[in-house]
Amino acid sequence: LMMNFIMIEDWPQDIGGKPSFSYLENMPAFVPIMFELTVFFAAHLMVITFYLRSRLWPFKEAENPDIRTTDDHFLMEIEIHDNEQELRDLLMNTGAVEISISEKNSH
Repeated sequence: LMMNFIMIEDWPQDIGGKPSFSYLENMPAFVPIMFELTVFFAAHLMVITFYLRSRLWPFKEAENPDIRTTDDHFLMEIEIHDNEQELRDLLMNTGAVEISISEKNSH
């Protein structure tokens, strides 16, 4: 519809001796434009889908588990499944500086 409006109705041109009387008569000339529009719309829809799936949108509040991670700290969030002490020992043995347990309801 966009190509028909732009090339036939809005601003018809005689390009290479091919007058623009109808979209169907000139469809082979529009194949490169169709390809580029496919890439254009696929890229934009991919970005929109990414934002919707990751629940990112403009003016969304940050969901940092710890505010210090934005400055100079590294954070690793691990779900605990009945192995809290074993996991705590493993992390302390491998050089963890701080371990905090937070209760969080899963969705």
